[in-house]
Amino acid sequence: MRSFKFDVAIRQAVEYNYAVMAKYPIFLEMSGRRVVVIGGGAVALRKAQGLLAVGARLVVVAEHVDDMLTVLCARNDAKIIRSKYSKNYLSGAVLAVAATNNQQLNRRIYKDCQELEILCNVVDDPELCDFFVPAVVKRGDLQIAIGTEGYCPAYSGHLRKKLEHTFTDKHGEFLAGLETLRKRIIKDVPGQADRKALLGKLVDDKSFEYFIENGPAQWQAYADKFISGEIRGQKP
Repeated sequence: MRSFKFDVAIRQAVEYNYAVMAKYPIFLEMSGRRVVVIGGGAVALRKAQGLLAVGARLVVVAEHVDDMLTVLCARNDAKIIRSKYSKNYLSGAVLAVAATNNQQLNRRIYKDCQELEILCNVVDDPELCDFFVPAVVKRGDLQIAIGTEGYCPAYSGHLRKKLEHTFTDKHGEFLAGLETLRKRIIKDVPGQADRKALLGKLVDDKSFEYFIENGPAQWQAYADKFISGEIRGQKP
């Protein structure tokens, strides 16, 4: 029989973990989705670049827009609304980014987003953010995101630089090869447990080392034999 103290300790642990993990980390598909950035300066430019890179349908709202942001929008068919902010401009948006230097306006944008159930990020104000943009290491389709709950983006950037030395373009190439093998395993290996075991061996460090030392073609041939059962039970 559990004691009262034990129950209290479990509840406190759950509450603590919930508080620490208040943000749900996801990779969100943004292609073709409307995103509104309010602001026309250097910060807005940086946010716009990231959003356009993932295919978002960008709308910039600002009375004054810097030349570099104007050129970026023109080259990427993004819309610029040269006007004072209006709640109406948020219509149909999935996300909004408040990147103005007017704190009162930023709070108004956040409030409007809450009413419209649009996720909002107010730059440099973690308390007014439904989401944070992480620092990202990208190697092909491999993405490693680092977040600090918005408390210290500079530390995220520092960690990203360290990880950039650890994870190279070879990791991205390895992932591309794994995706091809994964499709074959799903098609040709009937048992879920067997599929999981095969993938577990093909993604481990020894498999990656073989990939680096022998090249993609030899690694692919070795993995094919492994999957077909010719050397099953041995690690690549």
